[in-house]
Amino acid sequence: MNKPKDKAENNTIAENRRARFDYFIEERFEAGLALEGWEVKSLRAGKAQITEAHAFLRDGEAFVIGAHIAPLNTTSTHVRADPVRTRKLLLNRSEIAHLVGAVERKGYTIVPLELYWARGRAKLRIGLAKGKKQHDKRASEKERDWQRDKARLLRG
Repeated sequence: MNKPKDKAENNTIAENRRARFDYFIEERFEAGLALEGWEVKSLRAGKAQITEAHAFLRDGEAFVIGAHIAPLNTTSTHVRADPVRTRKLLLNRSEIAHLVGAVERKGYTIVPLELYWARGRAKLRIGLAKGKKQHDKRASEKERDWQRDKARLLRG
């Protein structure tokens, strides 16, 4: 019996756990990335980090800046590799229009959440997010601790 595959079952390259702590994630989108050859090879080796990354919109296009993809010594010998270059996000026109409306009119932020493989292609899950205040962060931490304690009590 075939088990349905989870979208990011074992295909996760990098995850931005800090984003869930700093933001309320309202909507999620899957975006492709315009990458160079050496970047794909580095991603296959798992040499990526998106904790410092953020996405922005300019001229009807979406970009991610600050995503660090470390170049491999063996693959980037003939190219000057910039590990934190600005990379274009590949989204549908309707998705970009939705993001533009939310960011410019409603004050949302676009946050990279997860970098993963889907059908052999590198994808970036981005979230439409609102920033949390300090008291919101404390409340979510308190809720997480309570859920952990409750599970512990129910087990034993």
